[in-house]
Amino acid sequence: MVDHDVGGYSSLKIDEIDAKLLTALAEDSSISVPKLSKKIKVNPSVCYSRIKRLVRRGLIKKFTINVNEELLGYNVTALVGLNIDVKKRDSILKNITAIAETRAVEEVTGRFDILVTIKSRELDDLHNTVTRKIGSIDGINRSETFIELKTQQKAPEFEAQAE
Repeated sequence: MVDHDVGGYSSLKIDEIDAKLLTALAEDSSISVPKLSKKIKVNPSVCYSRIKRLVRRGLIKKFTINVNEELLGYNVTALVGLNIDVKKRDSILKNITAIAETRAVEEVTGRFDILVTIKSRELDDLHNTVTRKIGSIDGINRSETFIELKTQQKAPEFEAQAE
């Protein structure tokens, strides 16, 4: 059921079962259907058909993994705020996303135009990424780097929408 248009997306209504499924899968997308059905207290066949429907409706984009990059030596995370020449926006975004250390690129409101999340092995690598790789992109007027000290992550919780 389409509710209203929000930022270019149609807002879809979900019921309690869909909300429980989305919440459980956001927490652990590798959970088996039998375990998931027990967790949310519905029949496995209902669970399976609902997941397929959520995928078909576009509410589930993909099932993925969350790599522990710290175990691979990527111990430094930073947010880099960028002020850019908006006429060069497309080129800047293309160049930033091509940098291997880039994890996320968000266009934002406020004092920056773009926020970039970067992972590096150590501070020298971060310095190189910010000054040489990002700093050499034509159209970036100013940058400010924020080194992440600690992160608290939370899986989203979903609720059914009233009819």
